Amino acid sequence: MQDIRWKALWLGLATVFICLVTWVATDAITALLTFSAMVLLYLISHLYWLHQLLKWFRKPELNTMPVGSGIWEDVFSAIYYEKRRNNRSQAQISSALDRFRHAASALPDGVVLLNGNDLIEWCNPTAEHQLGLSMRQDAGQPISYLVRPIDFIQYLQAQNYSEPIKLKSWRTTGATLEIQLVPFGANQKLLISRDISQMEKLETMRRDFIANVSHELRTPLTVVGGFLETLTDMEGAVPESTRGYFAMMQEQTGRMRRLIEDLLTLSQLENSPEAPQDSEIDLSTLLNMLLHEGISLSQGKHDISLAPVEPGLFIKGATEELHSALGNLVSNAVRYTPAGGTIKLRLFLRGTDVLFSVQDTGIGIEQQHIDRLTERFYRVDRSRSRETGGTGLGLSIVKHILTRHQGHLEIESEAGKGSTFTVVLPQSRLIRKPVTQPTAAA
Repeated sequence: MQDIRWKALWLGLATVFICLVTWVATDAITALLTFSAMVLLYLISHLYWLHQLLKWFRKPELNTMPVGSGIWEDVFSAIYYEKRRNNRSQAQISSALDRFRHAASALPDGVVLLNGNDLIEWCNPTAEHQLGLSMRQDAGQPISYLVRPIDFIQYLQAQNYSEPIKLKSWRTTGATLEIQLVPFGANQKLLISRDISQMEKLETMRRDFIANVSHELRTPLTVVGGFLETLTDMEGAVPESTRGYFAMMQEQTGRMRRLIEDLLTLSQLENSPEAPQDSEIDLSTLLNMLLHEGISLSQGKHDISLAPVEPGLFIKGATEELHSALGNLVSNAVRYTPAGGTIKLRLFLRGTDVLFSVQDTGIGIEQQHIDRLTERFYRVDRSRSRETGGTGLGLSIVKHILTRHQGHLEIESEAGKGSTFTVVLPQSRLIRKPVTQPTAAA
């Protein structure tokens, strides 16, 4: 840029010098005509090189770059070096893009690149096979025109992509796809599809095995437990020296029965993801029932209380399932709270949610265990679970029931200070009914 300015300055000074010499040698008119002619030639030169530049821009190749003269030599030189640098950058970008496409093509999962309007920009061969796409024909088409299941359309429009969705394949009989959208960049999305057919088959086999084994074990255990109870109750049938062993057998048989019942309940919940038909549940009646069950289980060892419940509140849901889930939390509080402890039941609203909490002053749980409490068979302390008769499935059952009711479980706990388990249900399930006041006698 400095060279161009100096050349322009020297050219201007030379023009002025020539005009002054002409003026001295002839007259002012001749000097003015000479100046005008030089300016005209200068403009014509610029127009010529502008035309050459425009002509080159129509087909910008380095080997056809004009050389130029004077100031334009520097202009063309600067454009030449910038074009060469740009070509190198484009070559690097193209090479990186080719490497990405080759890597993505080798992935076992389907990958589809969507722009801000959910139009297909690129997809790998796996996605073409799994989703029925064609990169040659479908580039630029809306993904919703080609992947038509209603669950996917709702997932795409909801814009909540934290969890994947499962779809039955519309191309391969018996196949199941897991699809997740991953937002990135300027409203772009990456659609990832995975064939989980084998995983689904294994999961189905696992559920069927647990359900069948549990069902087959329930009958012989019932028979064994019945005979043990009969022998224990019969006068003289069991010597006093062995009566303690019979009591232990009855206790362990009962524990196995509870485990099998929980396994069957969990299996039933997993095999029927849709909740039964909703009914209107009187919350005041349900919570008072839970309170009496907790007091009965405690046998006077704990101070159990229920905060006043607003009358006329009902919740839509499966009565037996919600009773089981909330009752599980109450019984856990009783089992894991030492004698003399306090247990508080409370129903309240928070924003758009309905909450039921069970707060206890029990032994508490360390933070490292909280995230895993709802896993099946997970126990913080196995010896403690044996003492309390826990099966390790209660909170897993609670989680499944709440998921079927669009709810979730929140857990707050501190070792040695107690725990608070809170059931969170959407307020859309809450029903308020007017409470009829009794009329006074005339």
